[in-house]
Amino acid sequence: MFFADSHQHFFRPLTGKYREQVVECLRLLYERLYTAKADYGESLNREQILEIFAEALTRAPQLDSEDSGEPEGRFRNLREQSVWVLNSLVEFGWLEKLVDTATLSVSFPFSRRGRLFTQPLVELNSTRVRTRHRNTRNTLNALEAFNSRGEVYDLIDAWEYSERIVADFTDMIAELEERKRELVREVEAQILVQQATEEFFSFMESRFQPDLAIRLSADSVEKHRDSISRVIGLIRRKDNSKKAEWERRLRQQLPELYSEGQSVLWLMLDTIEDRMRRACEVKLPALRHALQGFTKRAEIIIRQLSYLQSHTEGAFTDLCQDLGKSPHRDVLLNQLGDQLASFQLRLFDPKQIQLWQRSRRAPVNTRMEEDAPISEDSQREIVLQQLLDQAFNFNGGDLRRYLSNALGRGQKVSSRDLPLNTARDLLAMSHALEAAAVSQDGSGPFMEVTFTGEVASNDYFAQFDEYTLEMKSGLNNRD
Repeated sequence: MFFADSHQHFFRPLTGKYREQVVECLRLLYERLYTAKADYGESLNREQILEIFAEALTRAPQLDSEDSGEPEGRFRNLREQSVWVLNSLVEFGWLEKLVDTATLSVSFPFSRRGRLFTQPLVELNSTRVRTRHRNTRNTLNALEAFNSRGEVYDLIDAWEYSERIVADFTDMIAELEERKRELVREVEAQILVQQATEEFFSFMESRFQPDLAIRLSADSVEKHRDSISRVIGLIRRKDNSKKAEWERRLRQQLPELYSEGQSVLWLMLDTIEDRMRRACEVKLPALRHALQGFTKRAEIIIRQLSYLQSHTEGAFTDLCQDLGKSPHRDVLLNQLGDQLASFQLRLFDPKQIQLWQRSRRAPVNTRMEEDAPISEDSQREIVLQQLLDQAFNFNGGDLRRYLSNALGRGQKVSSRDLPLNTARDLLAMSHALEAAAVSQDGSGPFMEVTFTGEVASNDYFAQFDEYTLEMKSGLNNRD
């Protein structure tokens, strides 16, 4: 369980009117511990953490309370509030309190869950460029390394990198939609052409050129898809002994992926190919559509604001102003109405419009139900049915083994002399005529069936046609 022990109310510090200040404290402490600003040779003590929290509290605003049901106290100064934030983070599991038994010094590092949940808070407002477009090339490089060296960890890395490709596309599409909404929101709040233009070009320079442009051109998934498929094909054609060793090691490293009758190696290779296909056929067109929508929206807004803020109005604006100042305004409007009287407005017939709806997926029942015990009669029926299915299950491999034992060291045998020692032998004899069809795949010797024209019988068959089965060494003897 996630909410257990000290984590029962893990997200309590992020609620209430001080939630933004607590988030800023976590961000600043994370930067001092895990980024380039960190001094890895020294752990932060309590006073240093309180100073960091005091700096963060002055940066972040205090939000309005939403009546969460628990009253929050007021603080006389920043130090008192910093102490409250530190105690809350320790109490609810974001930080840990560690005491050095030798020096009796106290440190407050992040807990594992606290560090994992703080990392996205830091990256959300980070201005640095993350080379997320490298995941496609990383997948290709890891697959090539696995193909050349045969180390299963390279295949696991390629499998993880391929998962991030689709996730990065989804994040980028969401970011473009959010940027578009922010652009519209800023324009509605304050109509400033300069600010809207700067926001648009700032995004194009800092986000589009270093990441999106590379993703759509130099590092496009369409460019590397064929190379990845080629390397996967080389891996599939490796020796069976190597593939068996890889399968064994993958089952040891990833036991959660193993299921009866399914290969983990094949599952990972198929998954990588499927992710590349989805990235090329679904996510990449969606990203291009989102980028096109963002640029069009920015272009429309900038043109509209430029027109509204322009000091040189056009002829239409001058005409509207002259019409508003004219004493004969009513006469002019009546004349304009007579001229527009012939205007016709045509609407679509709703009956002729057909809306296409997406097919709904079948609902999945996720309710947990108690296991009902199976009665002994039901278990007996299931076992008997399985035994009956296995008893009459007969394939080409079983037929080859039976005929091989019947031929022994010879090349020819008559149906009259076929051995009948077990029930499986009786079943194989009844399918012996299929030997010619089974041997048509060209993978081994060819079996030729010749009817003698005579009739024979035994203890199990009252009458059957006699024929001979002769083993031919090559395909040329089929004529």
